[in-house]
Amino acid sequence: MNSKQLSRLTLSAAIAATLMTGVAYAQDDAQAPAQAQAATNHATAKKAGPNKKAQNLEQVVVTGVATNGGVRKIDASYSITTATAAQIQVANPRSAADLLKLSPGVWPESTGGQTGANIEIAGFPGGGDAPFYTNQIMGTPLYGMPSLSFFEQSSMFRLDDTVDHVEILQGGPSVVFGDGQIGLTSNYILKQGTDTPSGSLGVTYGTENLKRIDGFYGFKLAEGWYGSVGGFWRTSDGVRDPQYPSDKGGQLTATLTRDWDSGSLVLWARGLNDRNQFITPIPLIQTGSGQFSSYPGFDPLTDTYYSRAMQHVHLESYPGGGTDANLANGRGAKLAFFGGNYDWDFGNGWTLSDKFLVDGGNMDTNALFSGSNPQTLSSWENAGGTYPDGNVPAGAVYTASYTNGSGLVTDPNADVISQGWWHIHKNLKSAINDFRISKELFDGNTLTAGLYLAHYTDNDRWSLGNPMLMTNTPNATPIAVSYVQGGKTYYVTDAQGLIYNGGFNITENGEATNKAFYLSDSWKTGQWLLDASVRVENEDARNDVCNLSNVNIDGNAYTLYDNSVSMCNGTTTRTDYDKTHTSWTLGATYKLQDNMALYARANKGAHFNSFDDLRGSVTGDTPPLLKIQNFELGYKYELPQFSADVSFYHRQFDGLVYQPSSFGVPFGSKTTYGSDTKGIDFIVRASTPNQIFSVTWLGDWMDGHYSHFKGNVAFSGLDGIFYTNINGQQLQRQPKFQFRLTPMFRIPTAYGDLRLWATWEHVGDHTQDQTGLQELGSYNDFNIGAQYNYGPHWVFTLLGSNVTNALGLTESNSRIAGSAAGSTGVILARPLEGHEYNLQAKYQF
Repeated sequence: MNSKQLSRLTLSAAIAATLMTGVAYAQDDAQAPAQAQAATNHATAKKAGPNKKAQNLEQVVVTGVATNGGVRKIDASYSITTATAAQIQVANPRSAADLLKLSPGVWPESTGGQTGANIEIAGFPGGGDAPFYTNQIMGTPLYGMPSLSFFEQSSMFRLDDTVDHVEILQGGPSVVFGDGQIGLTSNYILKQGTDTPSGSLGVTYGTENLKRIDGFYGFKLAEGWYGSVGGFWRTSDGVRDPQYPSDKGGQLTATLTRDWDSGSLVLWARGLNDRNQFITPIPLIQTGSGQFSSYPGFDPLTDTYYSRAMQHVHLESYPGGGTDANLANGRGAKLAFFGGNYDWDFGNGWTLSDKFLVDGGNMDTNALFSGSNPQTLSSWENAGGTYPDGNVPAGAVYTASYTNGSGLVTDPNADVISQGWWHIHKNLKSAINDFRISKELFDGNTLTAGLYLAHYTDNDRWSLGNPMLMTNTPNATPIAVSYVQGGKTYYVTDAQGLIYNGGFNITENGEATNKAFYLSDSWKTGQWLLDASVRVENEDARNDVCNLSNVNIDGNAYTLYDNSVSMCNGTTTRTDYDKTHTSWTLGATYKLQDNMALYARANKGAHFNSFDDLRGSVTGDTPPLLKIQNFELGYKYELPQFSADVSFYHRQFDGLVYQPSSFGVPFGSKTTYGSDTKGIDFIVRASTPNQIFSVTWLGDWMDGHYSHFKGNVAFSGLDGIFYTNINGQQLQRQPKFQFRLTPMFRIPTAYGDLRLWATWEHVGDHTQDQTGLQELGSYNDFNIGAQYNYGPHWVFTLLGSNVTNALGLTESNSRIAGSAAGSTGVILARPLEGHEYNLQAKYQF
């Protein structure tokens, strides 16, 4: 979909919204305007502190519900987590992905920075990016596919004061509604204007030189009309300081609301321009199975390879003639959004709902990616360097020099490493509409029919590989190497330290349309609440990828770094994909009493292939449809000072695809397999009658393993290709047991309440990849918080993360399989960032 088509879709959506407004005006007929209940909730949430009536089962949720009015959490036949703006602040998330750990069994690996998180969900065999996660704003997915290479939907979203609350749903009825997500869905509800103008202005300073401004203002425009505007701007060096701003940018969001007695229209727009450091694994020493210590010269809590010396490069292998790239642009987003929600009650049991979202922009990646483990300069030279032929030249005399001009590298035992300097330009466009109409057939029974349409594109330009030789030190300096042989000078690297221009340099242009029709019936009879839903969905996609040929870029035989580089040769291969699948879900809640319920749910769903799944395939040989069947049994209980939601699940997958790859380059044939997981999710909350003390405990225990893996399959490890069978291995990057325990104290004072809290996070034993050969151990980290409400307007908040400087790993070198530790015990891995504190002063009015 080109920009002209996107503009037409945006205009069409705006016209449709205007027409709906006109229809509603015609039906208004001088009815007295009424403020929406949602707006009242927004105003209440803004004024509340972090202990504002902690999450409880009496709340009404709308995610995973067919009808407009939503359902009480205790009545829902599935487990759903909610958090107000104040409760989000208590969680002190490092990113939008990190917030998802409020849902039991969800483990976002946020050690990679603000964006690009791997989001793991217990029993969903992901292992990278976030294929089983959908991010929604106001009930509409942000993009037509959950995840692509170098993209997952949490990276399209930033948390700020425009968020009223979030609802996080795992599985259950989400296989039928929205985009049919079989895994995890987060739905962010925006604050809107209210009858009484209100807002806030906050200033934050953090120990990593964080400087941030947040603001929100909601107001009344006219009778029945409301508006709001808000956002943030910030800059930060980051805990791992790369010698330039690690995170820099901002976001602006506005809403326009029209309320009638019979319905409402909400239009919203958002602009996001933010760039973030994508944190590369650093070296550690493995001292035992799942046990690690710091590598000499590296602080595992604060150091990074990134530096000004390697910030700017020219990549000759980038498709179309090369490009200049800047590490400071990181892995960020430059996006525009325009969406709307229209809800109407026609009377006589008829209701209508329509949600749309049009968005687009760039989500580029400029980052280092791990290569081989560190070694001495002499061992690197004696191996012939890491250029394509790998031969050791006889009689070669090497010269190595720092690229910053500080002189020669004369110590043959100097520690060096090569890291891939990758640049990916990703342009995304998406237009989504979800229409549904409901009719109450008889008392307690409502039938809903819906139509979901999504059209989206992905236009990529990749330059992967580009290994850069550098000092194995924090804020590393690149090294340029040449040698003289037979009176001729051979350049092993270019002047920037790049050993090899390229590795996988492609163009990829994908376009897809999803069409889904769904029916849902909900029935309340006596103590039973029953629902049954079915969805028929078709994905029609195509993907064009350029074909590659090896070329000598500059035609010079003595510049070894670019003598044989795979480049687009002007031809492309197209893969077509057209699949239709039926998903369904059945749910039942039995009310033992008004505050106690048992629930059960069964569902079967599918995960359609993404553009990246199609790459390298040919029509008729595309990967099979990934399918899941999921069964849940749960118990909910609610008292003023106590609530609990405990569920048992059994999740089975079929159609998982494994593609061998070596440092990001695929090789060999694909194979399919499955997984089988049983587990328990729990959320328990308790408090004293006066709310002086409260505690929340949530977590997950799971037993998940791979199954139906046929024969031995190739994996690329430290010592080359090896073969193994992974049947029975623990699901990669998924802790067997994890929990988060948050006690909170409220101390009344003469001028306001002081609240103190801490969160203990335990992440149990987990492994790096499907082989299970690299244990990553377990860890415990602690976050703390304090908030003082001074008078009616001022709020002061102090937050601290990983205050005990726990050394915990989320992943090792994801470009190699099996054991990632060399013979000396050196391993490249991503540990938690060290302690970080920030203080915010906010004025509320």
